[in-house]
Amino acid sequence: MKKIITIVMLLGLAAQASAGKIVMEGSTTVLPIAQKAAEVFMKNNPDEEIVVRGGGSGVGIASMIDGTCDIADASRAIKPAELEKASKKGRDLKAHIIAMDGISHIVHPSNATTGLTREQIRLIYTSRVKNWKEIGGPDLKIVVISRDSASGTFEAFSELVLDKKKVRPDAIMQASNQGIASIVARTPGAIGYVGLGYVTDAVKAIAVDGVMPDKNSVLRNKYAISRPLFMYTVGVPQGTVKKFIDFLKGPEGQKIVGEEGFVPLK
Repeated sequence: MKKIITIVMLLGLAAQASAGKIVMEGSTTVLPIAQKAAEVFMKNNPDEEIVVRGGGSGVGIASMIDGTCDIADASRAIKPAELEKASKKGRDLKAHIIAMDGISHIVHPSNATTGLTREQIRLIYTSRVKNWKEIGGPDLKIVVISRDSASGTFEAFSELVLDKKKVRPDAIMQASNQGIASIVARTPGAIGYVGLGYVTDAVKAIAVDGVMPDKNSVLRNKYAISRPLFMYTVGVPQGTVKKFIDFLKGPEGQKIVGEEGFVPLK
């Protein structure tokens, strides 16, 4: 009985995608790329429909495992436990790298700090440093802004910067890149981290270990806090799902990646 239900759910997803409508859900880092690419794709293909939702990498992957979306956007690699859960439901998840990104640390524009080391950032996020003056900045309380645990950006930050140590208990947790950028933009003592595409004139990106986060430093592997951005599918893409991913990985889609502030694959 369980096998029959699994097959029916998988066929349901395939039928939905082949009928010209797909649902895409997950990472808020990938969200600007997904939204713009979907908009252009639907303009080029009037009979196709793409529904785009955020929620975080973990949310998108969980939805794919449960059979409620056709594409899961993620700013991290899938976890072994997620693969195992998917396998138990008869779903063989496939990863498609669609762009590169550098996790950018941002402060308020009025903050004179231009750069930090990864060790200094780790000390800030684990409560060892609480005032900017302790690391050569202004005499100002540090307000720590972080992503929540459903975020792929948080997972990457935790691994690449924190060495998986716990974030300080007074950190303000946010469910999106935009949420972090908005708080940092209006809080003089704040520090946060976002994907490259969320760095605007309203905040100031700072160097990490002497390297600024930008397209060149990410492409040349000079910026240490870099990661690929993914879209996951169940099995080899078919129908509208395949058409969309092929479009996104092609010249027009990669141009959109660059226009949204991220790093094209080529």
